[in-house]
Amino acid sequence: MNTDRPLAIAMWDFSWLERRWPGAGYEDWDRVLDELVDRGYDAVRIDPYPHLIDADPSERHTLAPVWAFHDWGSPTTIAVDRVAASFIDFMGKCRDRHISVALSSWYRRDVEGRYTHIATPQAHARQWAGVLELLETHSLLDSICMVDLCNEWPMPRWAPYFQGERTFLSDESCDWMRTACEALQQRFPQLPYTFSMPHLPEDVLGHPADVGFLDIFEPHLWMADAEGKRFCRHIHGTLTPSEGGYDGLARLGEATYSHDPAYWQSLLINTIETATAWSIQQDRPLATTEAWAVVGYKDWPMLDWGWIKDLCEVGTRAAAAAGRWSMICTSNFCGPQFVGMWRDIAWHRRLTDAIKSADAPPPAPRLTPTPTPTADAVLA
Repeated sequence: MNTDRPLAIAMWDFSWLERRWPGAGYEDWDRVLDELVDRGYDAVRIDPYPHLIDADPSERHTLAPVWAFHDWGSPTTIAVDRVAASFIDFMGKCRDRHISVALSSWYRRDVEGRYTHIATPQAHARQWAGVLELLETHSLLDSICMVDLCNEWPMPRWAPYFQGERTFLSDESCDWMRTACEALQQRFPQLPYTFSMPHLPEDVLGHPADVGFLDIFEPHLWMADAEGKRFCRHIHGTLTPSEGGYDGLARLGEATYSHDPAYWQSLLINTIETATAWSIQQDRPLATTEAWAVVGYKDWPMLDWGWIKDLCEVGTRAAAAAGRWSMICTSNFCGPQFVGMWRDIAWHRRLTDAIKSADAPPPAPRLTPTPTPTADAVLA
């Protein structure tokens, strides 16, 4: 991983494997990875499906849709074959193009219910150790820039196996995260580990929690989530719109933003400044792979990309200027299925140039783990 400057990262989540039907965007990995490089990106965040690799990496798995109205993943039931072999194939193509890979998991819901079979943080770590051992066997471990053990922890949609209080900084959440991270830090100490956050935890500066076991903080920061979701209230919508919510976003979203762009931009910048201050306070670098404007958007009638790109440019440049980010996205729509965003090559190049011209945060020390059994015992 390059430590001299931030990585320009795109989020391809579980779409890289699932959206391979004609016109879905990822049918030809060589083509789309070349397009990613052409836009200036040098990192991508994907789901290796650790629960499916742990179950049986060679069989066919049937996945239920997360949603039908967003353009991440499949909008209907889909079968995926040979997950481990596909993952290794994709990783090799990334390595050949000098693309770093951040691993994460959304714990896609397979019809067999394996996504619920993580009873303990030790079991959680063992699944991830299996993924990393697979990469080690194929000499691909050096391509990994971050391991996010669960996307937007501990939301029920992405962490259905977790039974504790569902706030990031609850005692149960922190105990789970610490145990899982420390097991992997001992087994594969060369990699940074984290649990990504759906937003900044509340009052992180006023009541700092002991989360130094995370090697990197990965908050997802949107204007639409700032100030108690004020933008959503103005458009009478929700943070993650349903199909009906897209109607409201089409009618009111751009008009609300355009009435006072400076105000809505200030909400985003305030959030970025809070994240920056927290990073300094906790001596931890930041990575943000989903961010800046609204959470849900798509190529749809009356949904123009102009104001989204405007906000995303503000957020990208503010994060780059802060000097605390080791990985910066330009939006959470940076993929070929979002045609209106993807086709503006000049916009992507302008922002990836800004990211790669920025200063990276200084190295942060890894805290001494709390006494635990040896990693071999935990991950056995």
